[in-house]
Amino acid sequence: MGKLLDKLNNTNSFAGRHLGPNAAETKEMLAVIGSKSLDSLMSETIPDGIRIDKSMDIPEGVSEAQYLKELRQSAAKNQVFKSYIGLGYYDCIVPGVILRNILENPSWYTAYTPYQAEIAQGRLEALLNFQTVVSDLTGMEIANASLLDEATAAAEAMAMFHRLRPRDQVKNNANTFFVSEKCFPQTIDVLKTRAEPLGIDLQIGNPLHTDFSDAVFGVLLQYPDADGEIRDKSTVITAAKNRGLFVAVAADLLSLTLITPPGELGADVVVGSAQRF
Repeated sequence: MGKLLDKLNNTNSFAGRHLGPNAAETKEMLAVIGSKSLDSLMSETIPDGIRIDKSMDIPEGVSEAQYLKELRQSAAKNQVFKSYIGLGYYDCIVPGVILRNILENPSWYTAYTPYQAEIAQGRLEALLNFQTVVSDLTGMEIANASLLDEATAAAEAMAMFHRLRPRDQVKNNANTFFVSEKCFPQTIDVLKTRAEPLGIDLQIGNPLHTDFSDAVFGVLLQYPDADGEIRDKSTVITAAKNRGLFVAVAADLLSLTLITPPGELGADVVVGSAQRF
């Protein structure tokens, strides 16, 4: 009983919960490889010339609860100001349940899609729910899950439009992709990088004051604009569609809860960042 209680008393050890094997497993592994201790293993495997011969200036370890307490104390020293950066970067009020289950869940740290379906059914179900919500908000028939970010998705839309050009556009060498000057600068930079090796010319301008030439095969619009302005995109989209052009819209998901979805305006592709959604 005493040994069992000793184990329970150490459940909050940060190293014990997160780092490597326990003492019995370590002893067994050392016996298999013929080393007496971890120190002797280090001596046998690491040359003396690259080893530090003095103790490192590292404090004693603390429990996980104490570590989190100190981390919060350090974070409390930060001065939090209002953010006016815009351009796709927005402050958010994130509910605690989302913090615990999404932002503090290592499975969701990146935008990568899981590739091992047999061990990720729960996550795939969550992605299906995500796709359903995105489809509803954007007004599109289908939604994927997902690409890396808004800029990458915009570049993929451009490349797809280029591959899907009708025969007459290919014959007329229509290699220009029109980008609204109200698009985020980081998106435009990625488009420039992607366009060069594909032989695509970018035309950046005001879509309200542009007559799309025969050289244009697709259009990208920002919704809302980079400066936060919400404009009716239906006129521009209709004009582009009447000329046989593909239209992509870079939209903010949260704003689509209030404004007309791009799919209802006639967009062929809708892209955007969902990291804050």
